[in-house]
Amino acid sequence: MRYVELRRHTDNEGDRLTPQGVADAEMIGRGGLHPPYAAFVSTGAARATQMLEILRHAAGQDDTPITAAPGLRSSVEDRWRDAAKAAGKRADLEDIRATGPDLVERESLLLASVLRQVAEGLPQGGRALVAGHSPPTRPPCSGSPAGSSRH
Repeated sequence: MRYVELRRHTDNEGDRLTPQGVADAEMIGRGGLHPPYAAFVSTGAARATQMLEILRHAAGQDDTPITAAPGLRSSVEDRWRDAAKAAGKRADLEDIRATGPDLVERESLLLASVLRQVAEGLPQGGRALVAGHSPPTRPPCSGSPAGSSRH
């Protein structure tokens, strides 16, 4: 089995984490990781890469490269912002789905495809830590570990 841990970056301003976002990422690094990781994968956005740098350091794997998977990054970020604004303050993915079902469906399928590629590139039993920033990277609350999936 291969594992992909999917996380959304912490609080940001523009394309950088805020001081609180850095502190939150460090807190996640102290207790929310499952190293070792065979891969660290970012959308390529600075805020996602910065989050991975913090988590990679916390995992004790500073020498493991961070790779960018541009397919993780939505090509319609403006549309996401508009849909989130229409859904209201503190909207979650289901709220956004109500305002843009085709957007959520299409982007979720694209995200799943790229995550499948990441998982397939791992050795058997390997783990990848992926940091993203679009709404589909916010895992729903459920009985399974938030942000983790198996392939």
